[in-house]
Parts: sequence; C-alpha cells; structure tokens
Amino acid sequence: MDEDLRSLVDRVRDESGGSASYARLVATEDLDELAAVLTERGRPLWARETAAFRLGCAGDRRAFETLVLLLNHRDPERCVSASYALARLGDPRTPRAAAALATNELRTAYALHPIRLLTALRAPESVPALISTLERLLAPDEPHWRVALACVEGLGTLGDGRARAVLEAARDHPRLGSAATDALSRLA
Repeated sequence: MDEDLRSLVDRVRDESGGSASYARLVATEDLDELAAVLTERGRPLWARETAAFRLGCAGDRRAFETLVLLLNHRDPERCVSASYALARLGDPRTPRAAAALATNELRTAYALHPIRLLTALRAPESVPALISTLERLLAPDEPHWRVALACVEGLGTLGDGRARAVLEAARDHPRLGSAATDALSRLA
C-alpha cells in the first residue's frame, strides 16, 4: 500500500467505524466493484471517496466525476486525495475541470488544490487559469492570499513568459512579493 492510499485509509477508517464495507473497499482489487460504489444509492461519502481514489490511481476514468466533486470539497483532506488521484488518472478532461474550479469566483476559498493540480498537470489550460485567478486576488486585503500564493508559485514552476505582467504586479503585494520575485526569475 503506497503512502497516499495509507493516508486516505487511515483517515476514512474513523468515518466508517471500521465497518466490513470499509475493509472490503480497501482490500478489493475488483475495479467494477469499486465503480459500483460510485453510483449505488445510500453509499456514504467516505466510501465514494475511497472507491474514486483507488479507481483514479488505477487509471479508471469512471472515477472522474466523483474526483472532480471531491476536488472542490470544503474538507481540504478530501481535496488533496482527489487531486492526487486526478493527477494519476490521465483523463483529458482533468485540466479543463481543474481550470473551471480554479477560476470560479464564487469558489475561490476552495481553489487551492485545483491550482496545485493545474501546476502539476502542466496542461495548456494551466497558465491562463493561474494568471486569471491571480489577477483577481492581488488586492492587499484579499482574504484568499494563500490561493494567490499558490498561483504565484505555480506560475514560477511553469516558467511561462505570459505570466510576467501579473507576477510583476504581485511583487507589490505584501504577502506575495518574495514568491513573485522568485517566480519572475524562473520565467523563460
């Protein structure tokens, strides 16, 4: 069992109460059985998350919709698990979905993990989505400065020259200045 699966398993064990259903989801190698969990009525969130994570890491695209919903969840640990599985899923819809979540002004508080996923994916959608999100978050009193910081760091990692103007603007931000300077030094 890899460390990321172990982390998920340890977290959902408490939610599940250590049930037989929990033990079965963790042990099964049957992808069809896991996929059935995603559509069965009455399944708890921990069961859907476990099944989607395992399917996503196995490259089974039946997990896509559930993982995208979890990527935008209010619980950061669920977002981390979903992001990890989506990065391994290999579904061509993933960058577009992550960009939509990252740029949704009504969900900015939950955009941190979609931003990080976009950086990891290095997809054509990544740089425009990070630039767009960062431009909205440059006010000095912006409460979502951690999301803005993830954008700055992501743009530095991606090293795309299209980000120069927004990173130069970010240098004047009290919490982003140092990271923006570093990111600018890494642009092509």
